[in-house]
Parts: sequence; structure tokens; C-alpha cells
Amino acid sequence: MLAGLLVLALSAFLSPSVSVAGTPDTRAVPLAELTVATEQVASGLRRPIAITGLPDGRMLIAEKDGTVRSYHPDTGLAAEPVLDLTARIDTSDNERGLLGITPAPNFARTGILYVSYTSLPAGALTLARVPLSAPDRLQVLLTQEHAEYGNHNGGQVAFGRDGYLYWSTGDGGHANDPFKAGQNLGTLLGKIVRIDVNRTCGAKPYCVPAGNPFVRVAGARPEIWLYGLRNAWRFSVDPVDGSLWIGDVGQGLVEEINHIRPWQGGANLGWSCREGTPVFDPQQCRPGVRYTDPVFEYDHYNDNCSVTGGVVYRGSRTPEARGTYVASDYCSTRVFAVRPKSGGGYETATIGNFPTQPTAIDADVHGELYVLSDLPGWLSRVRFERVQPAAGSGVANR
Repeated sequence: MLAGLLVLALSAFLSPSVSVAGTPDTRAVPLAELTVATEQVASGLRRPIAITGLPDGRMLIAEKDGTVRSYHPDTGLAAEPVLDLTARIDTSDNERGLLGITPAPNFARTGILYVSYTSLPAGALTLARVPLSAPDRLQVLLTQEHAEYGNHNGGQVAFGRDGYLYWSTGDGGHANDPFKAGQNLGTLLGKIVRIDVNRTCGAKPYCVPAGNPFVRVAGARPEIWLYGLRNAWRFSVDPVDGSLWIGDVGQGLVEEINHIRPWQGGANLGWSCREGTPVFDPQQCRPGVRYTDPVFEYDHYNDNCSVTGGVVYRGSRTPEARGTYVASDYCSTRVFAVRPKSGGGYETATIGNFPTQPTAIDADVHGELYVLSDLPGWLSRVRFERVQPAAGSGVANR
């Protein structure tokens, strides 16, 4: 019995393309043999920006102006919003608005959602919880001032396997990290924070987990989990191993994807000392500081402009793709696949294109993927297809 439990525990930490015995999973195929195809299943959305799956099979879609729409594969897109927060939302800039949405782990019982948005009157980054059926009972949990510039608001919210809530914030906007926030532990700008929303501590409607890396660091905000980010407006948690996959938007040189394991709390992702792996601002670099490299980065040639972080595929329709992280670019719509290799490092490939202006990629309750398109207002279902590799397929390993 004990041996069986040990095997199960070990399997959670192994690469998804490797069996417990250490031999390759025969279902996995090289990424160059995969491509993506999409099917539009809904239209008429107004600047859809975030999507999340519910236990009952619905997908909730956040529209930037502050409304939340419901889609079910059997009944389609509901005509009326299921939640309206427009009275609270500052939409004065292209990047401001309702930005993130995720259900509480006990949503089936409580109906509670966690949302992030830029709030009136001055665009403060805001993390809140709200019962889906009672928007007037919204409770603000945490805020960060963000008045000077309208861009770089972050906005992803997600629960980890540890039960804590993670939230990303941008560096304050404009360009060149104007407030030097990325490397400053005294501000929540340019960070991913981690808080316990199941308890209250003093006057705060949340607690800081004792295991957060900067709890006892003088001058540091204890809520910080990761720092050195520019605008990680899309990240996700792999439900199998609890690791974070982060798409962080670059300034003009490279876009990057980071893969952070649960034991890497406190990691410094480099901004604005670095943009990806290249040095960006030497004055922000400090001797002896360890920076965590991205696992994949790409440049701004060929219409690339802004990474849209995605999720790890854990569905059952395409076992060959299981364990593959999928992201895209808002301008080029290229789909990037990244997968850990059993011997270390990462396999990467470009595996097709999404519909125009992809803003969010997420999974339904079954682990199958959907993608949103911004200004067209589309929702599309994603599937993987097996293809024969062509000569010079461009597979890269890191």
C-alpha cells in the first residue's frame, strides 16, 4: 500500500510525457507533429478579455467593459450577462477594464467569483470577490494605485493547487519601467502575489501565507510571490503539478514565457534589468542577484507584438498533446507549444495560428481548450490534429 502511494506521489512531479517507470509515454508525439485547428462557436462578444470554466460545463467570459457572459456548448452564448460590474470599472484606456475572472474552488456551493479590474475613479488595480448572483455584495480584497498611465495592468487571477489565490500586476505602464517597479519589493507593481482568501488577518480580508518568500524581509510587501515582471496579464496554473506558466509581455525586443515550480517562490524574472534573457537596463541589475530565465522567448519580427499566455492542455480528446503548454501572440496569432523534456530542458514549436487578436486561452471543466478574439468578439473551440513533420520544421529545444 505504501509503495503504491509513493508511486502516485512521484507521478505528480514527473513530466507528463514520461511514465512513472521513466519510459516515454507512447501517447506523446514530437510537437512538430501537432497542429491546432479552431471552430468558432460564439460571436457578438464585446472585447472579450478573460475566460474560465465552471464545474457545470459553462464557460464564463469577461468583457472588458465589466460584463460577464455565459456560454455552454449545448445551448450557446446566453443573450444577457450573468454579472454586470460596469459601474465600478475604469475603461478609460485600451488596456483598462475588467481583466480577470476565476471561480472559487467551492464555486458549486458558494457561487463566488474572484475578479480583477481597474477601478473608478483613477484606474487602481483591484482584486475582489463577488457572488455571481449578488453583485452588490462585491468585496474588495486588495488594491494597488495605478493612476499615471493606463497600460500594463496585469490582471490574471487563478487559484493554485495550494488553495491560495494568485494575482498578476503590471509594472505601472508607459515604457522603460518608469517607476522602477519590477525590482522593487516595496510595491505590488510588476509582481505576482499570493494570498489566502479563506481567512482574515486583522483588518485585512485575507491572510498572507507564512510560506511567502518575503514575509520577514524589511520593506518588502509580504504578499509578493514572484517579481521582476513587466506585464504578465496572462498566466495559468497547471492542475497536475501546481506550476505557474507565465506569458510576460516584452518592451520591443522579445516576448517571454516562464515556467515556475511551486518551490520557486521569490524568483526574480528579471525586468527591468533584463527583457527576457537580454540585458535591458544595466542600472537595474544588481551584483549577486539571481535571475530566472524564461523557458521560451521569441522576437518581434514577422508581425509578433505581444504574448498571450495560455494553459497546459490536460484534456482527453488528444492524448498526444497532453502536457503541452499553448500560448499565442496578439498580433501574429501564431500558436507556440512548449513542453518539458524528460531529460531536462524544453521542446518548443510553432503549431499553427489562432483566429485574430487572441486575448485569452483557457480550458473547460474537461480540460479542452477555448480561445477568445478581442475586437471581432469571437469564442472558438480549439482542437489538436496530428500531422506528418515537414523537412526543416523548425522545432527548437532549450
